[in-house]
Amino acid sequence: MQKTNIMQSETIPRLLFKMSFPMMLSMLIQALYNVVDSIFVAMVSETALTAVSLAFPLQNLLISAAVGTGVGINSLLSRRLGEGKHEEANHVASTSLFLAFAMWVLFVLIGVFLTKPFLALFTKDTELLKLSTSYSRICLIVSFGCIFSITIEKLIQATGNSVQPMTMQLTGAITNIILDPVFIFVFGLGVNGAAIATVIGQIASMLLAIIFFKKNEYISIKFKDIKPNARIIKDIFQVGLPSIIMNSIGTVMVSLINKILILFSATAVSVFGVYFKLQSFVFMPVFGLNNGVIPILGFNYGARNKKRMLDTMKLGLVVALLIMITGTICFQLFAKELLSLFSATEEMYRIGIPALRTISLCFIPASISIILIASFQATGFGLASMMVSIIRQLVVLCPCVLLLSRLIGINGVWYSFAIAEIFGLLFSVIFFIHVYNKKIKNL
Repeated sequence: MQKTNIMQSETIPRLLFKMSFPMMLSMLIQALYNVVDSIFVAMVSETALTAVSLAFPLQNLLISAAVGTGVGINSLLSRRLGEGKHEEANHVASTSLFLAFAMWVLFVLIGVFLTKPFLALFTKDTELLKLSTSYSRICLIVSFGCIFSITIEKLIQATGNSVQPMTMQLTGAITNIILDPVFIFVFGLGVNGAAIATVIGQIASMLLAIIFFKKNEYISIKFKDIKPNARIIKDIFQVGLPSIIMNSIGTVMVSLINKILILFSATAVSVFGVYFKLQSFVFMPVFGLNNGVIPILGFNYGARNKKRMLDTMKLGLVVALLIMITGTICFQLFAKELLSLFSATEEMYRIGIPALRTISLCFIPASISIILIASFQATGFGLASMMVSIIRQLVVLCPCVLLLSRLIGINGVWYSFAIAEIFGLLFSVIFFIHVYNKKIKNL
């Protein structure tokens, strides 16, 4: 006999806390790792920091593919569990593991054949290209730990368990933080040491994920069941593919902005890389909240419980706004102190202080968009989330960066982020009204 799922029995405030807080905490640790990793790399040299910043788009592509597919898996599995289709849920889980293996093979090929040609588009500096290429190749070729840990995390999370995914992420991040100085300084491996520490942390997270997955009471699969199922793959990517594209657009955006910033100076690229590390302290908790919101919405959408869906969204919006308001205040008041963590030069301060203060203006509208997008993903309307991302990053942000950087210089790059986020919020609201009227209103 199947147990009553907490998704349908727990009060919304308690449920959202149980589902989101562990994920928020684990993502804060992930953010801490990102910052600590860059602090250690910055101690090697500013060139090393720039190399890691140039490698960011490729890492982002990997994470986008794994997390985007995971969003589709999470949405589909939580809906099947909400509908009481437990055998179908097992098929979703087995197909998901097959997809994880296929994705790893793809990124091995990208790491071997495409990494250097891609990075060569952004710099002709031989040392910088060498450092960035070797760092990226290690992260991509040994990415199985990252991909499988994310996939299993999403499967477990869809069953209503957020403590185990938190433990997995914490294990990976803490392992990484401990090993960073060992490989970078003790073994003298520099940037490559940072990459090795990263993949070892991911493998540690994966091994723990496998242990948790075998003990999960809502999903039961055998090794022989891990094979492709065309119908399930289609259902996963109906939500997952738009999410992959949505997140991968960030790769295009960062690549374009790096290309523009390096025309000003290599320090400008480093500043942009540092911003991305620091903003993760603000965005990661909201993404953790979002990861808790999606399965609650998906389960109650499958169970046709509109009230619980709307109550979850209202509370999610309040929490997200509080986090982003706090983040905005910190970036406005402590920009110099934040940059000082990365062995900042006077040039980095000159470029970085206005950059952090200006880009942080996008935090508050972004918080609303993130929670609204959760409703698109949870109800199987992932196309809307993709459209919002395309509009924000490709239709608005990239043209604004190209135009304003020519008109008012480097500060035009930073202002473009706030402008793009306002447009993103506008279209998120428009799409939410459509999703509400079509999918939620008559539940």
